[in-house]
Amino acid sequence: MGGLGRRLRLLEAAAAVAAVAVAAAGCGGGGDKAGAKKEFAIGFQGPLSGENQQLGINAYNGMLTAVDAANRSGKLPFTLRIVASDDQGSPEQGPTAAQKLVDNSRVIAVVGPIFSGATKSSEPLYSQAGLLSVSPSATNPQLTSLGFGSFFRVIAPDTIQGAAAADYIAKALKAKRVFSLDDRSDYGAGLSTALEKALKADNVTVTHDGVNPTKDYTSETTKIIAADPDAVYYSGYYAEFALLVKALRGRGYEGRILAGDGSNDDQLIEQAGADTAEGTLLTCACGDANSDPKAASFVAEFKRVNSGTKPGTYSGEAYDATEAIISVLAREGADATRTSVVSGFRAIDMPGVTKQIKFDSHGEVLGSTVYVYEVRDGKRVVLGPTSALLKP
Repeated sequence: MGGLGRRLRLLEAAAAVAAVAVAAAGCGGGGDKAGAKKEFAIGFQGPLSGENQQLGINAYNGMLTAVDAANRSGKLPFTLRIVASDDQGSPEQGPTAAQKLVDNSRVIAVVGPIFSGATKSSEPLYSQAGLLSVSPSATNPQLTSLGFGSFFRVIAPDTIQGAAAADYIAKALKAKRVFSLDDRSDYGAGLSTALEKALKADNVTVTHDGVNPTKDYTSETTKIIAADPDAVYYSGYYAEFALLVKALRGRGYEGRILAGDGSNDDQLIEQAGADTAEGTLLTCACGDANSDPKAASFVAEFKRVNSGTKPGTYSGEAYDATEAIISVLAREGADATRTSVVSGFRAIDMPGVTKQIKFDSHGEVLGSTVYVYEVRDGKRVVLGPTSALLKP
């Protein structure tokens, strides 16, 4: 984890020291005496190391922004800290990371997991413990139908992203043949399934393939070029997508290359190279806070807390998830329990920086918009919502 690992440890230590200091100031130094502020911990589970760690870091930084603001406000009858648990974005690491948070009695709720595979493997533990888990980013459509009683997400499932991406490809790009490739993960397979169903409904010819993450996409590129598609859509994460883009452009492929939200990060440009990534299109059920005037105060606060770093993909969603949790804690007060927080969260209805935060009975956020991004001159630029980009 390197520098990030040290930063996380320092942040947790600083939060703990700050909480102790507040408690001591309120009761003359006796942390357990009357007048001391109670401390609650909000857990974070996601990839803070590994090849696709930037998506986890983006979300963690959004969470940190919300917690920092809450503690500085002085309005809460308790203090907050973050307990981070790195699952490397892996389904295999998910349960271990989740158990760490479940076993910490101070953890009152969790933001995450971030990736769909880790979410699927972790949620049985959270549900059994009655611990609220709010994902800013896990989009596999099945996650809200598996009986996870304490799971919510503030991003639309891939049934919505897949359908919107398909309409954009068919009606805006006018593609007649599409090669759909996924990374065989819970996320990738879920998105490609939704995409392909919608493409076929739009009378687009689809060639499907799945390939586990690899460092060499030469053979896959050969398959793609042989299929002669107008467009290629990759359902997976940016580290692998960058390699795929390099392989396709290296073989002279001139069609449109697209991917979903798991590849929607500046690391794509960094790893593929600005010239190679130029013209790449990305879809995401998330807007860009940096270009949204309504999110200006959030962006300014985010940069202040995170040493000038601007919000990335899932930063706003993680901020909203954390703000929603804090609003429930504020109502429940110092007597809040895991059970009362889950119950209170069901009734959340509040404006967020990304959307109105309100859920249906399955834990799905109501109302979402899918946006298209394009790499232009070495930067990701928001073209707009898919609904506004469709050509008649």
